[in-house]
Amino acid sequence: MNKKIITLALALALPLAAAAFPGGGDGGHFEGHHRGDRLERLDKELDLTDEQKSKLEVIFQEQRKKFDAIHQETRARMQEVLNSEQMAKLDALKKQRHEKWQKRHEEWKNKKQSETQD
Repeated sequence: MNKKIITLALALALPLAAAAFPGGGDGGHFEGHHRGDRLERLDKELDLTDEQKSKLEVIFQEQRKKFDAIHQETRARMQEVLNSEQMAKLDALKKQRHEKWQKRHEEWKNKKQSETQD
């Protein structure tokens, strides 16, 4: 019972940690997309200078590196606690959650596009 609670807590904590660090992702287009959006929003709202944008970009890159390190450390520690079958289940849950998020994101994007066309 305790193992199930710990596994569930860890599985739920990972997406919350990811949400706490906007700009996170798989290191591909997703990462740059959000960081760019964030910087664009800040620029629009705060009227940033080029120097400020450059400095913020560095801050966001450092934040991403720290998040990646925390993620890798957490995963390594989880592998010490969970057996290979549990890790496989965790990975499957993570994949399902990501696919569900992608579907919702795509629906939101399509809705937003249709609203702007109206």
